[in-house]
Amino acid sequence: MQKVLILGAGRSASTLIQFMLEHAEVYGWYVTIGDIDEALAVEKAGSCKNANGIKFNIKSIESTEIIKENNLVISMLPAMLHLDVAKVCAANGINMLTASYVTPEIKALSESFEKNNACLIMEMGLDPGIDHMSAMQILDRIRGEGSTLNSFETFTGGLLAPSNNDNPWEYKFTWNPRNVVMAGQGNVKFIQEGAYKYIPYQKLFKRTEIIYIPEYGYFEGYANRDSLKYLEAYKLQGIKTLYRGTLRRPGFCKAWDVFVQLGATDDSYEMEDVAAMTHRQFINSFLSYNPYDSVELKLAHYMNLELDSEIMYKLKWLGMFSDEPVGLEKGTPAQVLEQILKKKWTIQSNEQDMIVMWHKFKFVQENEEKEIQSHMVIKGTDATNTAMSKTVGLPLAVTAKLILNGKLKINGVKIPTEKEIYEPVLSELEAYGITFVEHEMEVSA
Repeated sequence: MQKVLILGAGRSASTLIQFMLEHAEVYGWYVTIGDIDEALAVEKAGSCKNANGIKFNIKSIESTEIIKENNLVISMLPAMLHLDVAKVCAANGINMLTASYVTPEIKALSESFEKNNACLIMEMGLDPGIDHMSAMQILDRIRGEGSTLNSFETFTGGLLAPSNNDNPWEYKFTWNPRNVVMAGQGNVKFIQEGAYKYIPYQKLFKRTEIIYIPEYGYFEGYANRDSLKYLEAYKLQGIKTLYRGTLRRPGFCKAWDVFVQLGATDDSYEMEDVAAMTHRQFINSFLSYNPYDSVELKLAHYMNLELDSEIMYKLKWLGMFSDEPVGLEKGTPAQVLEQILKKKWTIQSNEQDMIVMWHKFKFVQENEEKEIQSHMVIKGTDATNTAMSKTVGLPLAVTAKLILNGKLKINGVKIPTEKEIYEPVLSELEAYGITFVEHEMEVSA
């Protein structure tokens, strides 16, 4: 009996766990779900005869022995903890999967995995993951036809599905809230028409572009991290334009930029007297002292906004000007902002999220300029069976199935940009509705 260990039983693991449990008895797998919260792990294992839930703490002495008992480990732990798991898997020839970004420290374990006839496939989720596989499938096809690639752009967004609610942001948390608050901090690099471009954090949410997706309307995108590292991963050395971005609904970025300009997303210091702080006081703490003007007026003046503007309405809807206590004992500005946002941006049981992914390829084929656009839109069912959980969990789940059933045999530390990985995985994902619509666009002279 093949033994599988899933580490982490949080919301993003829901679809993965459900898939593995549904297939456990069919294929003769035994699935152990490990989480720091033992009750949650037991709950997720449910009544499946081929599964159990246990308390798991990677920092405990027992954790190494637990990992060794399995043929495959799927880690949904925080990214900083993957290295500890990977070291045990590499030393003991245990296959491992995760949706997180590969790091130099984990990449250095590749030889050990190869020596022990095992693999660690990282970046096997949504973004990174489905973006790699779907892009490489088209990139390899274009190159295989002898065409010359000039431009590749790709955007992904976790959003709310269209509904009749009154949320002017058209957004709620479908991913780790902290990652959303901290988005864009760090190095933003890309190539545009042969020139290297860099965007400082304080300008990032002002530099957006509008993207239209048939049947789903308009979105806005902003640059995401370091696009340059994909030159090698996607074999795009010499390309004129390479740009990776994040999608939101139009108007989101201008409103979010208020928090950036205020300093409300700063995570480098702790604020004073947070335990007694209200939402209104939080915003006021970043504004100049003026006992005669309201917080709203001071903010509008500072950010050059009209009091009745759409941005001010968005902020009011979030409750940023209310006298409600923040509800934290202590915290950095970013942590306080996250706490406030979770009150209005936590997805409710009757709400659906939506994942949108969009690629654009420009290339020259037989001296003719051509453009292909490709997109995927996936909607969630409810707050548990989310599109985010589906698109992060299913690539891991189908890859696990392929490995356990002997249909995917590779060694070393990999990401899914290789044909031997992405072709069988994308083929399996089609059965679960994860597909792309491709259009060849007219190119203006």
